[in-house]
Amino acid sequence: MKLQIAFDMVNAETGLKLVSEIHDVIDIVEVGTPMIVREGMFAVRLFKASYPNVIVLADVKIVDGGDIESADAFEAGADLVTVLAVAEDATIQSVIHTAKKHGNQVMADLICIQDVEKRAQELDKMGVDYVCVHTAHDVQNSGKTPFDELKRVMAVLKNAKAAVAGGINQQTIPLVKQFGPEIVVAGAALTKAANLRAAVLEMKNAIG
Repeated sequence: MKLQIAFDMVNAETGLKLVSEIHDVIDIVEVGTPMIVREGMFAVRLFKASYPNVIVLADVKIVDGGDIESADAFEAGADLVTVLAVAEDATIQSVIHTAKKHGNQVMADLICIQDVEKRAQELDKMGVDYVCVHTAHDVQNSGKTPFDELKRVMAVLKNAKAAVAGGINQQTIPLVKQFGPEIVVAGAALTKAANLRAAVLEMKNAIG
């Protein structure tokens, strides 16, 4: 399993300092949606230019203008972009097409999808690289977790790999390991740790 760290609530300069501490041990660095809303593609360019060997995901959550928005992210240096599974098929297919032109990859985010198995199968056939089961930040306080949906999605995927996001921390890692998705996304559990590098290494060791 690969570990993806999500930078949401910091600015690009602070994010770069944090990346400098973990660039050799983290698998994927995510420029989160809040950072992109605040600063555009600046952080993507900054991270990739400073650490070209780091895999950078731009969490743009594309829902329209698939070719335009994904091309902007790829040209800024993103290796991966996200597209919302609720988007029209034409939009998702456009993102996939653009990713292939750039030699990059696409992650479809299942946030807000009710029938996750059905949509995951459709996304799989379309050719996305990853399908992410995602419990929204605003509903995590209700006690909802992504693990039931992760189990159901992983049972139907044939080509795409699974990713999981939403309140992942050291306490929930045993459940993550039980299902074995390709990518594990963690945000605050890492970025708010007293020692970021130690927290990343601890979580990486935990997911094996």
